[in-house]
Formats: sequence, structure tokens, C-alpha cells
Amino acid sequence: MHDLIIIGGGPAGVAAGVYAARKHLKTVLITEEIGGQSVVSDGIENWIGTPKISGADLAKSFRAHLDAVKGDIVTLALGERVVSLTKAPEGFLAKTKTGKEFTAKAVLIATGAGRRKLDVPGAHLFENKGVTYCASCDGPLFGGIDVAVIGGGNAGFETALQLLAYAKSVTLIHRHKEFKADAVTVEKASAHPNMHIIRHAEPTEVTGEQFVTGLKYKDKESGEIKELAVSGVFVEAGVIPNTDFAAGLVELDAVKRVKTDPHNQHTSTLGIWAAGDCTDELYHQNNIATGDGVKALEDIYLWIKKQ
Repeated sequence: MHDLIIIGGGPAGVAAGVYAARKHLKTVLITEEIGGQSVVSDGIENWIGTPKISGADLAKSFRAHLDAVKGDIVTLALGERVVSLTKAPEGFLAKTKTGKEFTAKAVLIATGAGRRKLDVPGAHLFENKGVTYCASCDGPLFGGIDVAVIGGGNAGFETALQLLAYAKSVTLIHRHKEFKADAVTVEKASAHPNMHIIRHAEPTEVTGEQFVTGLKYKDKESGEIKELAVSGVFVEAGVIPNTDFAAGLVELDAVKRVKTDPHNQHTSTLGIWAAGDCTDELYHQNNIATGDGVKALEDIYLWIKKQ
């Protein structure tokens, strides 16, 4: 029986793991990998204290910090994914895909979110044949050709900026009239001569033969269907919280994010906290997830010591 199970190895889970070690809470941190969503990012420029760092290097620093403090207090269960979380006689039981079981008095859910897939005809057919969800991974393969980016948030514009370094042209398609991205990011991308922006439009189909040759979209003003001649489609359409294993145990909102008390990150279930992108936190960023993880751990520590 552990004091705490932390589910997730992104910034929220790692921050909580470091604090659990410092507070000597017997903890197991269960995760498929350390790093979270940003592990695929080529350059992160808003991680406080570091002007720029790659996602891979950020993940390495997370692991190094955990290794430096965990001792025999925090155990890492790497390569594991929790598939069910239930109440146990004296706390909670987490079961993983490989059949391992872990019990603890308290649980912190910090499982983040996964990429939302493009749900139009052709998108699945041409995945990894021109349709991709990782500019850092696949972007260099599209050097000297025309590509499209779907999404007008920070992720969409940051992807466009990465691609502008080697693509012939980048066309960003955004379904709304206004962008969600930071103004400075929009301005930087818009200033590039090879950048094109289409607002108030919605993708309707990915076309091609063996590989992508085009992207059809609907002009939401006129209703007209138009087509771009592109060989790559980079999708940045948001994320889906990784919370299926907790359904029925904690209260979720309409899009399956865990509902939390923002004062202490507690969920609707006594003994379970949640932090980071899997929650209904208003803003989802690495720095915020880290703070949420620390906040949750402080409250978990006080709760456990009162038991």
C-alpha cells in the first residue's frame, strides 16, 4: 500500500512526484513515458527560466530531476498505462494494461490529453501518407512543397512557423474569424511571405492517390467548397483528455475533463486529485500544469497526514 499513486508523467505528474519525494510520501508514478505532450515539440519558448528548450530535452530534465530526488520514496512504473481505477478497501486500486496492480491511500490523475484527429473523409486513409499530427517529427519530410495546417490556436501557428523553415508554402485554415493564438505568434507567422491564412473555413475532405494531393474546405461565409493543392496536412485541432479509466469514479465535464476545485485540485471523489491538461482548468500550458501538480501535492500531503 502506497501513500499516493500519480498517474501521468507530464509536467503535472513530474512536479507532483518531485514534491512527493521531498515530503517523503511513499509514491508510485505510473506512466508510459516521461515528458507529456510537449515531448514532440522542436522548441518551447515559454518554459519559465529557460528561453528555449526542445521537448526532448525538457523530458530529459524532468527525468533527471525525478532521479535526483526519488530515492526509495518514489517508484517509477514506466511503460505502463492505467486502464482502470477503482475504490479499494483502504484506498484505491489502479490496474495497468500489462496486468499490474497498484494500491494507495490517495490518487493524483495527471494523464494529460491526446491529439484530436481530423474527422473528415480521407483523413484516416492518408494518415502517415501526408496527414500528420507532429510537425517536429514529420516536418522535414515536406521540404520544398506546399502544405496546409489546420488549427488557429498557438499550436497551429507554432506548427506553421516550424514548417515555414523548409516548406514551399504554408496555408493555415481556421474555422473561426478570430484566432485563439497569442497575438505575437500570429504576427510573426503572418509576416512571412510564404504564409497564407484562410479564416472562417472548415476542412471537408483530404484527397489523394497513394499520398495526399489536396485538401477540400468549405468557405463558411459563402458555403462554397474549395480545394488547396497541397502534399501535406498538419492537424492541430486540439486535444482529448485521457480520462476514460476514471469515468464513473470522478465527475467529468461534457468533454470528459476531470472537474476539480481550483483551490486544491480535488475532484468530486474524496482521496482523488487531478492536475494538468486532463482537468477543466481554464488554461492548459506546461507552466500551469506544473503549478497544478504542486498545488495538488501540497493538499494531498496535508490530507494524508490527517488520516
